[in-house]
Amino acid sequence: MKNFVRKKVIIFDLDETLYSEIDYVISGFKVVAEYLECKYKLIDKKSFQSLKAILDKDGRGKVFDTFLQRNNIFSQTELKKCLSIYRSHQPNISLYNSAKLYLKKNYKEKSLYLVTDGNKITQEKKIKSLNIEEFFKKIFITHRYGTKNAKPSLYCFEIIKKIEGCDWADMIYIGDDPTKDFVSLNEVGAHTVRLLKGRLSKKRVTKVFDAKYKINDIEELEKIPIFYED
Repeated sequence: MKNFVRKKVIIFDLDETLYSEIDYVISGFKVVAEYLECKYKLIDKKSFQSLKAILDKDGRGKVFDTFLQRNNIFSQTELKKCLSIYRSHQPNISLYNSAKLYLKKNYKEKSLYLVTDGNKITQEKKIKSLNIEEFFKKIFITHRYGTKNAKPSLYCFEIIKKIEGCDWADMIYIGDDPTKDFVSLNEVGAHTVRLLKGRLSKKRVTKVFDAKYKINDIEELEKIPIFYED
């Protein structure tokens, strides 16, 4: 029979880990399309479909640039306006069902934290929309501490370690991005878990960058051996 080990500190990423980031993108496109209809009389549904088609073809990065250029309304001012609307809108997003179940089941008994990169206002609005503040002992938006302290920096994780008075080996981090989420935590001996969801689910990286464990859904989390000992 297996017994639970001493209390673990469980740290979650946000985007693609607790909810589907494409839902955020779609939510933002709709708001931008509504703005463009109001200002330029472009039909919002057509603009939305066009934005989505550009995303599907070219990926993220230049979606608004391409759309504005195609419609002969491009300027740096207009581009900044669209980006501002996108980043500051109140998103229509929801937790993965398995994430919601896990958080509701465990937040009173376990030490749960959230560490997320990204624009401060954007991430704050996502957190508010998801209504998840109560589940975590503390939420860290890394950019509040300066972009230099975004992942793979250990800055926010070191704060958690100090709060909990624990060792690195007592910390478990669950994220989705193998290009930055796990490399530094691997080096110090923390446990890393990669959730194979979202746009980076097929991304291949070297062992140094990848997580020690991989799962397809959060419901698989406590099946990982690090939660138990013989």
